[in-house]
Amino acid sequence: MNLVRVRIEKMVAGGLGLARTESGVVLVAGALPSELVEVELRKKRGALEGTLVRVIQPAETRVQPKRGTPPTADLAHASYAAQLEFKQGFVSESLERIAKVEAEVLPTKPSPLEWRYRNGAQYMVTPGGVGYRQPNTHRAWLLSNDPLLLEAVSEGLGDINTAKLEPSLEIALRGSFATGDVLACLIGKSEPAAYKKAVYHLKELGVAGISYAFASLEGRFRAGIEQLWGQESILEQYGDYAMSVTASSFAQVNPLAASELYQAVAQAAGSGKSAIDLYGGSGTLGFHLSKQFEQVTVIEISPEAVTRGESDAKRLGLANLQFKRGDASRLEGIFTDCIALDPPRAGLSKDVLEAVVVARAPKIIYVSCDPATWARDIGKLTRAGYKLTTVQPWDFYPQTSHVEVFSVLELS
Repeated sequence: MNLVRVRIEKMVAGGLGLARTESGVVLVAGALPSELVEVELRKKRGALEGTLVRVIQPAETRVQPKRGTPPTADLAHASYAAQLEFKQGFVSESLERIAKVEAEVLPTKPSPLEWRYRNGAQYMVTPGGVGYRQPNTHRAWLLSNDPLLLEAVSEGLGDINTAKLEPSLEIALRGSFATGDVLACLIGKSEPAAYKKAVYHLKELGVAGISYAFASLEGRFRAGIEQLWGQESILEQYGDYAMSVTASSFAQVNPLAASELYQAVAQAAGSGKSAIDLYGGSGTLGFHLSKQFEQVTVIEISPEAVTRGESDAKRLGLANLQFKRGDASRLEGIFTDCIALDPPRAGLSKDVLEAVVVARAPKIIYVSCDPATWARDIGKLTRAGYKLTTVQPWDFYPQTSHVEVFSVLELS
């Protein structure tokens, strides 16, 4: 066993402590800046990785994680104030190193809740219970109560009898802070009729609606969803609007933090004749722009999200909001006052970036869940004539190293 002592210099993206040895830079999960730690060194993909063996001199920011904290919470050993500083640093470093743009990065906006902030999660189903998939393994971290999850959802985890969920491989749960209702989506590879016992069991536990998704290698819920029983959707409050969500839909899992961000987007957007919500999903950003622009167009490729968004817009009486189903690069011939976009983790494709630049909107509001791809795109947009005027990390995922970025660009 190759054990060495190292001093952690700083925290880097991924929640890893960085230290230097004679053999090179080493990254250590679970370590904090200023700590002296003992680690086991090994090479992984050409880089040095240190497995934490013990903390010799702990940092003042080190805390004891809550009982049952899952391995996905890779910053739960740091105080919340320290987490917010780390996330500001992640965004600053990406902006400087990748975008090569100088701009002030505001302090990270904290989440209203540090624990129990999530309204949804997806778990493995095993003979021993439900749990998170442990990083880089096929093993489950079993739990009966998830400290990251809304109590209305988490309190029922210990009552789930996984023998009655067979042949499910995973289960996705979505609750509502607004109503307390809970939905479930069973994920597996059998015919829907094989899940009758699971449906009956979840009904007994008080779940309001149950759907089924085939476990596809193409991606999460890509093979379609079939409703097995009960409600297809429930209402959750996002900022100024009660929006419909399903167990399988992409919707921000921290609605309290997301609500504040959506309201900040609306304030930053100003007003005008038209705005576009790109990668719009069910239109949450577009809904918040609809009060200030005469016409708002939501562009989204998912038919399920478009159908849900159109239904919400009709229910809420938003006549100036329209949906266009299609690829985000379909901006040909569209001239608008503002483009708001919240792309997937991969950021903007070459085609989308070109379309955004050609549109020459006076203002772009870019929300991202990945500082690295965000910084790559910001660099290209600034070189195309935009000035970055606002950057603020936003904490949607306390106790983890993930961070959202809110930014505003204006045409020079």
